[in-house]
Amino acid sequence: MRRAGWWLARRLGATHTVAAGEGSAVEAVREITRGGVDYAFEAVGNAKVLSQAYAATRRGGTTVTIGLPDPGQRLDLQAVSFVAEERTLLGSYMGSAVPQRDISRLLDLYLAGRLPVDELVSRQVELPSVNAAFDALREGAVVRKLLCF
Repeated sequence: MRRAGWWLARRLGATHTVAAGEGSAVEAVREITRGGVDYAFEAVGNAKVLSQAYAATRRGGTTVTIGLPDPGQRLDLQAVSFVAEERTLLGSYMGSAVPQRDISRLLDLYLAGRLPVDELVSRQVELPSVNAAFDALREGAVVRKLLCF
């Protein structure tokens, strides 16, 4: 099964997509970008994926993790890369947002058509279907589901 996000990424402006489960995603990214990306984002909350995102950055690149991993997961990185390659690893919880500052700005962007939130919702589901909705998310069949009460 193809993951749901690649077509959405293209529709929203991505110039390239890489299927992480097929071959070496890190090598594919490094080849496409001739050495690595400036910024890599990990959004699934998995230490292995975070390690891959970090490996896909170039010298001086920044990796941002927005996925929330299981507390038992450990991350193993070559420590010298932080200094010798001047790489950065950042965490961002809830987009590092400050609601009082950011909500009105995000709403303005959405209303102006510059923040395509509607594009991120694959389907709407009712409460009795919540388990199936989570299964679809876990399998990568959808990007997001909106739970309606």
